[in-house]
Amino acid sequence: MKTEEIIQGVPKVQLHDHLDGSLRPSTIIELAEKNNYKNLPTHDVDKLTDWFHRGANKGSLGEYLEGFAHTCAVMQTKGSLERIAYEMIEDSAKDGVCYIETRFAPVFHTQKGLHYDEIVNAVLRGLERGKKDFGTGYGLILCGMRNMHNSLEIAELAVNYRNRGVVGFDLAGEEGGYPPKKHIEAFQFIMRENFNITIHAGEAFGQESIWQAIQFCGAHRIGHATRLKEDFTYDQNGELIALGNLAQYVLDKRLPLEICLLSNVCTGAIDKLGNHPFIDLYKQKFRVFLNTDGRLMSNTSLTHEYVTASKVFDITLDDIEKLNINAMKSSFLTYEERLKYIYEVIKPGFQNMREKLLSLKV
Repeated sequence: MKTEEIIQGVPKVQLHDHLDGSLRPSTIIELAEKNNYKNLPTHDVDKLTDWFHRGANKGSLGEYLEGFAHTCAVMQTKGSLERIAYEMIEDSAKDGVCYIETRFAPVFHTQKGLHYDEIVNAVLRGLERGKKDFGTGYGLILCGMRNMHNSLEIAELAVNYRNRGVVGFDLAGEEGGYPPKKHIEAFQFIMRENFNITIHAGEAFGQESIWQAIQFCGAHRIGHATRLKEDFTYDQNGELIALGNLAQYVLDKRLPLEICLLSNVCTGAIDKLGNHPFIDLYKQKFRVFLNTDGRLMSNTSLTHEYVTASKVFDITLDDIEKLNINAMKSSFLTYEERLKYIYEVIKPGFQNMREKLLSLKV
């Protein structure tokens, strides 16, 4: 069996996925025509796919985010939102994902008069239908935006839906000039409600962004955290010899880091995959795991992220199992649900693959 077949065939967990960054190009074109949206650069599926990837792969987070104007433009009706959420579950199931936490910012879907409740309910309907049809579990994370002033309102919305499929609150968007502590009221509300927090930090801005996310805002997970590498000390041969106080704290407290390899190259968070801190973090036993960020924008899948890691960093099937167990341990499901996925889905799925590979050698 090829490496890609093996990795696609094992159960995987995805915790950093943007719903509006993972649409099918064919769906974008259909919805644009249906909703009379005339600003797409092309209506050819292959050309549109290439356009999104080229536009996102410029080494700038700001330019990476530009493509979202088109995806959000076709996500302005309840039917469109439900369809896109449903297709996301279907595509994830085909990729071997057993559980996914997808996220989006409701504020970007009000252009045609939808209210927040209508937006969230439409997405949840699509996710639930997808789960029933394809078996992939889900949790929905609502995003506040760094450059906006309604993060408390979105935090309250997330808590209102905590027993109906929403599992957490996130802060997303351009980091530079928009520190997470500016939204501290929203995070304090989430903490008082005993709810879940993940924050984009340390992608386009330095380790102080990660520090603020944790110590000011109470983050339970960090999205990307690529710049945590700034708190590592290396010798002249490039060997890691010491961790700074922040990195040591993240390691000691087992704070999960949502690693997105290919996206970090696209946005310029790293210059090339070989320089990504993922492998150092993994070898030092940080709680890391792989994610796609935006499958459309980065032209990727969770299988592709793990195939890439196996080629660049020489990780094995055992490593991939550990990383996906890390992910499930870090999910915003209840403790009992996490255990169920680990012992009834992930471990048996990897064991079945090992037995299959062994039978092919005999």
